[in-house]
Amino acid sequence: MTVVHHRYATVQGRRLFYREAGPADAPAIVLLHGFPTSSFMFRTLIPALADRYHVIAPDHLGYGQSDAPSVDEFDYTFDALTDLTAALLEHLGVSRYAIYVQDYGAPIGWRLAEADPQAITAIITQSGNGYDDGFVSGFWQTIWDYQRAQTPETEAGVRAMLTLEATKWQYLTGVADESLVSPDTWQHDFALLSRPGNDAIQLALFRDYATNAPRYPALHEYLRRNHPPVLAVWGKGDPIFGPEGASAFAKDVPDAEIHLLDGGHFLLESAGDQVAELIRDFLGRATVTR
Repeated sequence: MTVVHHRYATVQGRRLFYREAGPADAPAIVLLHGFPTSSFMFRTLIPALADRYHVIAPDHLGYGQSDAPSVDEFDYTFDALTDLTAALLEHLGVSRYAIYVQDYGAPIGWRLAEADPQAITAIITQSGNGYDDGFVSGFWQTIWDYQRAQTPETEAGVRAMLTLEATKWQYLTGVADESLVSPDTWQHDFALLSRPGNDAIQLALFRDYATNAPRYPALHEYLRRNHPPVLAVWGKGDPIFGPEGASAFAKDVPDAEIHLLDGGHFLLESAGDQVAELIRDFLGRATVTR
């Protein structure tokens, strides 16, 4: 049985939770979760990788078991979350690592890579968007409207994304066999979203997400210049970041490995074994030359 440690570290005065497994001297992989979940989304992937890799999966500030200071105490931006992640990795002595990015984890991962290109040994993106091609406008229009103008009407639109039904929708949409997805997933996430003050945190990050797409050209330049090994593994039925977002990585990394699997936004819930097998094969080859 794989031993997974559940740990806390205080960095920049904030207490961050992270899951850690595998040999400390093995090649590292950092798993960066998305909205509205936490490192809980990696609970089955971590043991599947830990025999070969030093696996680290933090909870972003405001999520999971990490601190969740109010918006009056902390300025929730993707720049700030990246700074905390970088500080945590420095605290842990991790200077070279592969990244697995999903949803909100992507803009954090891209910022880490752009700031220190030599640190990144490989990129795994699972619904971790880096191109305008990936945005599904039917989902994002509500957020774009809120980013342009914060009114009672636009705020009501994005607040609807913080409900139990919306959280369940993220997990089940695009999944052919819904019985593969445990109800624990959306119940767990919704319980944490419902903590007092957490709605304001989510609204702040919805607003700040507007800073990410303008940075995509810098990401594309990083990919062309550094040519990191890239694995894009995506749910065909993802209603938030469509499969075009996976295929787009080949524009800047022509040998990117792209796999579109049956599933949705949280692909690990219905195709976790397939994803783990693809990652193990990919990293086994990618880390040999990096």
